[in-house]
Amino acid sequence: MNDRPLDKIHIRKLFLRCILGINEEERRKKQDVVIDITLHADLSKACLSDNMDDTVNYKVIKEKAIGVVEDSTYFLVEALAERLAAVCLENPRVERVDVTVDKPGALRFASSVGVEIVRFRAASRQS
Repeated sequence: MNDRPLDKIHIRKLFLRCILGINEEERRKKQDVVIDITLHADLSKACLSDNMDDTVNYKVIKEKAIGVVEDSTYFLVEALAERLAAVCLENPRVERVDVTVDKPGALRFASSVGVEIVRFRAASRQS
């Protein structure tokens, strides 16, 4: 990877439902979650070629994320976010991923509770 800043692809406000939480009632029926994913990659080749083979196919990543979330039975929002980040980093072009998982209505008087994590491809870890 060169020294230029990475480009970003955003998948915003992915509204899904899953089993998520530690309380008994949270384990019985699916709840709403809202996912934001930012993929960091060098998109310069795709910008010049206009060829899908030169970019990150965000539709594929979205489909994988949907599968992870809809099949989720995690207790913690943090664990779900970690799994989503791992799925995104399976794409060799993604160098860094930012994942936010919001759980609407998780706390009384708050619109949602969210966890945001940042993960890097191991070989290109940045501080």
